Amino acid sequence: MLGLKLKTDPRWVNIVEKNIGEILTDHAWCEQKAASSAISIIVRFPEDETLVKDMTALAREEMEHFALVHEELKKRDLQLGYERKDPYVHDLLKFVKKGGSRTFQLVEALLMAALIEARSCERFRVLSEEIADEGLRKFYRGLMASEARHYTLFLNHARRLGQGIDVDARWKEFLEYEATVMESYGNEATVHG
Repeated sequence: MLGLKLKTDPRWVNIVEKNIGEILTDHAWCEQKAASSAISIIVRFPEDETLVKDMTALAREEMEHFALVHEELKKRDLQLGYERKDPYVHDLLKFVKKGGSRTFQLVEALLMAALIEARSCERFRVLSEEIADEGLRKFYRGLMASEARHYTLFLNHARRLGQGIDVDARWKEFLEYEATVMESYGNEATVHG
């Protein structure tokens, strides 16, 4: 369903299990960044009411997820660490084309967001199946469905709003590029690392 070309090696979970605080802190900040990204789309492209409504709801849900992850940290007597850079997202941004029409810029932003949500969904699936901690298995199983919904939301908006753009062809290009990026990831206790 996600279309990702390179699956996460399940051994990545072994790295995560050695530092639960790191994955949860990184995850919390990923949720905050996702909320900020939805708000940024509203600010940059306010003209479509459906998009604004959906991005508003998404930003709210992402901050609710931030709170859930923060609670998970507190349950484990861990503290929320400082925000980290996300090299995966930085690498993906290199692929986003600049310029073109507002519609093209919007499609690029939506496809980028869809890709990040797809990879997060896939990583949450791996955690829900492979991590030894049963509480975290359930936690990530619950969040996995939300990430899948978000991925679909972004992709559907790109298709709906991308008049005159071959959105599916561009999506395939994003997926191919992301697979090459992922070849160098999977060795850190972060959501995309």
